[in-house]
Amino acid sequence: MKRFGLARWERIRKRQEFLDVTQNGQKYYTPHFIVFLKPNPQGLLRLGVTVSRRVGKAVKRNRVKRLLREFFRLHKYQLPKGHDIVIIAKPKAATLTYHDIVKELSNLLCNPR
Repeated sequence: MKRFGLARWERIRKRQEFLDVTQNGQKYYTPHFIVFLKPNPQGLLRLGVTVSRRVGKAVKRNRVKRLLREFFRLHKYQLPKGHDIVIIAKPKAATLTYHDIVKELSNLLCNPR
């Protein structure tokens, strides 16, 4: 595995896992995202991303997802270990650049609580 790769086991893929994190996890709000954090029993750091149609058409939604995955990929060694993270994009998230996303999510996820 590459050092900065995003492996399959680092993704939340099943609907039930998304529901578990959103229903039982700690919720945080930022201006453009809703972030859920939940400790997982496997001790793994995993990411799930949800971008609804309210954000825009497929091109905009895919861009937001791609930028969020890139943030996770490059910052996963600074994120809290052993947690599932679900990020839900708000409609204004389509206007953000990568640097805006880094600034917004780093303040929340990379700083120790």
